[in-house]
Amino acid sequence: MTPAIKLLEKAGVPHTVHEYEHDAACTDYGTEAATKLNVPLTQMYKTLVVRSDTGQLAFALVSVQDKVDLKKLAHALGSKKADLADPTFAEKTTGYVVGGISPLGGRKRLPVFIDSSMSSQQNIFISAGKRGLQLELAASDLIGQTQAQVSELT
Repeated sequence: MTPAIKLLEKAGVPHTVHEYEHDAACTDYGTEAATKLNVPLTQMYKTLVVRSDTGQLAFALVSVQDKVDLKKLAHALGSKKADLADPTFAEKTTGYVVGGISPLGGRKRLPVFIDSSMSSQQNIFISAGKRGLQLELAASDLIGQTQAQVSELT
């Protein structure tokens, strides 16, 4: 049971936990999860820890098939520039390992920015807080639980 799962259970948010055997040699975590769970790449979302040029930290969620556009992300953050946080820093900040970072239940509550493509999805998949474990939930529930801002990020 991860902090992300505990948070959803405490809040009474409907969700399904999906487990799969993570291949330790694989570093394309989202694609691996989508393939092993037989989920379209458009429904599987990766959680990126990002930092603005002003030092603001946030989560950015985009589908695993997409690449975040750093200029659009900076605009959403209200800054001139944004970049991905160093992986070691992201792990220390969230309490999760890379490939298992969830926007739910982390050490620090960070602002969440979700790509507008999520609006076209009824249910989405995000990391449940560890490699090999995914959460399936309604996109609207994720947005509500994280108080996310929906923006064009790709």
